[in-house]
Amino acid sequence: MRTRLGRSLVPALAALIPLAFLAVFFLLPVSAMVARGLHLDGQWSLDAVRDVLTRPRTRRVVWFTVWISSLATLITVLLGVPIAYVTYRLKLPLTGLVRGLLVMPFVLPTVVVGIAFRSLLSTSGPLGFLGWDGSWQAILAALVFFNIAVVVRTVGGRWQSLDPRQAEAAASLGASPWTVLRTVTLPALRPAVVSAAMVVFLFCAGSFGVVLTLGGVRYSTVETEIYLLTTNFLDLRAAAVLSLLQALVVIALLLLTERITDRGETRLRSGTSVQQRVRRSDLPHLLLTGAALIFVLAPLVTLVARSLQVGDGWGLGHYRKLTQVGSVPLLQVSVFDALLTSLRVAVDATLLAMLLGLLVSFVITRRPTSAGGRRLLSALDATFMLPLGISAVTVGFGFLIALDEPPLDLRSSPLLVPIAQALVALPLVVRVMAPALRSVDPREREATAALGASPMRVFWDVDRRVLTKPLLAATGFAFAVSLGEFGATSFLARPENPTLPVVIYQLIGRPGADHFGMALAASVILAGVTATIMVAVERLRGRTGSW
Repeated sequence: MRTRLGRSLVPALAALIPLAFLAVFFLLPVSAMVARGLHLDGQWSLDAVRDVLTRPRTRRVVWFTVWISSLATLITVLLGVPIAYVTYRLKLPLTGLVRGLLVMPFVLPTVVVGIAFRSLLSTSGPLGFLGWDGSWQAILAALVFFNIAVVVRTVGGRWQSLDPRQAEAAASLGASPWTVLRTVTLPALRPAVVSAAMVVFLFCAGSFGVVLTLGGVRYSTVETEIYLLTTNFLDLRAAAVLSLLQALVVIALLLLTERITDRGETRLRSGTSVQQRVRRSDLPHLLLTGAALIFVLAPLVTLVARSLQVGDGWGLGHYRKLTQVGSVPLLQVSVFDALLTSLRVAVDATLLAMLLGLLVSFVITRRPTSAGGRRLLSALDATFMLPLGISAVTVGFGFLIALDEPPLDLRSSPLLVPIAQALVALPLVVRVMAPALRSVDPREREATAALGASPMRVFWDVDRRVLTKPLLAATGFAFAVSLGEFGATSFLARPENPTLPVVIYQLIGRPGADHFGMALAASVILAGVTATIMVAVERLRGRTGSW
């Protein structure tokens, strides 16, 4: 009896720590944000919401967010589905390298993506003749560049696992290739396509670094408008209302995506797919994939090349200035010091995210026998995914208005940035480790416990064996996310300890070719560190085809 009680208490105690963290550093800031927007003169009111939403600028911002995100999603899906076919279904050499190059933009910090496109489209860049610098076309291109990997990986992974016998049976009955695609393949892929489209739309609508870097104050999405209202116009009430609106829309879209995906998955039959030989009819898809590779590589190659361009010659001058204090006016540290700060903060955030993520994964992967227990764990799982539905900008803003009074006056605390970044990384850590723990047969745990092992010994002897690679991969993910995080950090970083993404954004806001060159050099270093980490993560994760 005592043993059974102990086995029940251990998950409950393990859940308390992450729940307390989520309550203090997520629910409290979000609640404060809601109160700031809706609680006026001592009573709840919708007047502030009505006032903010009827402003002409707000309507322009919301409309721009909707149409630029919709257009970017449409283009990304139209490009990504044929590329997924080429890279996952056709028997070609170097498909692994092609997939890796196409996925690379997604792991880059958003500020780096913005800088890369500015280096390509500015008046002195290779495509400056297009006149797209600072335009909505530049934002659209960068959003497609950033998200094409989502469609390729999501749809390609599903396409790779489809049972080919269904299409072969339809073809043997006389159906044309177009009929097979329309009546067999696309219906089977529909859940993956819908899921990818929803995720791309959410990423586009919540894009912060890309839009802020390329659009400035001329083109604002809801995400960047929250930042501008807070930092430039000090209109906290309007920022709170927009944050609340964004959170509600994002959560609704996430729930809708899960519902549509679940319905489709019940109709899907999976099998072992065989890659097919290239046919003449595949030529348009191959040309499209080649064009996509050029589209992905062009801004990155330009970024590296222009970081080495000093005046009329070439050299490492911009890189040398990164180590000099005072090379940037009003910047209290060197850019290299900012890189060190980013690394230190990323280490702290990663440790915190891993500790919490391990506890959460341990709890939500238990297998209770009662229906009530299963519902409770499902609710806990959804609760810890909530930070995915709230933008990092909203999290940072919530910290400012909620954690500014005793006993939680943390505005000057050096822990605030690592805590915010850990909150952003936590859902990804859980999503990497939980599947591994779910793969463990519960009878192994029960057998080990029956031999007298304590809960900790059961975890060490049984669960640890499947956790080694996911643990390393999750650590890499958390570190890379923290290293490039810009949304929450832009609110919270102290002037004496800025992170590298914050400094890069400050550099491009200053006049002069030297500052822009230093921003390019810093972006190359940040992209190199992040890409190296993610390559190691991909090798550890293997070809799972999932995120």
